[in-house]
Amino acid sequence: MGERVAADLRMRIISHDIEKETLLSENQLSKEYQVSRSPIRDALKMLEKEDLIELKRMGAEVIGITEKDIEEIYDVRLMIESFVFRRILNKDNQRLVLQLQKILEMMKVAIKYKDATEFTFKDIEFHETIITSIEHRHIGILWTNLKPVVECLVLLDMRHRMQENYEDFDRVISNHELFIQSIMKKDEQLVEKAFYKNFNDVQKQSDGLWHNTEYLKRASDYHE
Repeated sequence: MGERVAADLRMRIISHDIEKETLLSENQLSKEYQVSRSPIRDALKMLEKEDLIELKRMGAEVIGITEKDIEEIYDVRLMIESFVFRRILNKDNQRLVLQLQKILEMMKVAIKYKDATEFTFKDIEFHETIITSIEHRHIGILWTNLKPVVECLVLLDMRHRMQENYEDFDRVISNHELFIQSIMKKDEQLVEKAFYKNFNDVQKQSDGLWHNTEYLKRASDYHE
């Protein structure tokens, strides 16, 4: 229950539906979500760990998230995944490739039905499958801590694309196919190309989303 409340509050904070410096009280949130204060307390602890709020005596003050924060989050994600790919090139990846191909097919189905939520879950699963394949416990911990906010950012981004630039999903799929090819061929140059296209394109194609309150609201309110 706490995770469900945290997920909703996280989305509302990142989309600026709940503004920076807003004070949230356990009683108020308990009434709003119709749950006891215990899961509310759990949710607020999660959000504090993610640096989205600061717990104070009078309640939880929203810190929010800035474009610089988002850039830094993607920097950390890039560091994690680039480290993982260097390890992957020295492994037998036949099983991993089959897993990724299966996930990619499900991503294509989500695009066909314009299901941004399902696409996001499968996109995160695609990258998480790569990360966990090297069985590096501390990289796994880093990813687990980063994942909730990354998932929220990707979801808002994909909802925005579904509304404003549906054709761009051809490029997104192409980038993921390039990841699979680079793993199959164990080709460092292909890896570098895949990273450049995927992470550089993320910033390009999301340009304008994070400081446009109208776009963010539409993405937050989007329903498949």
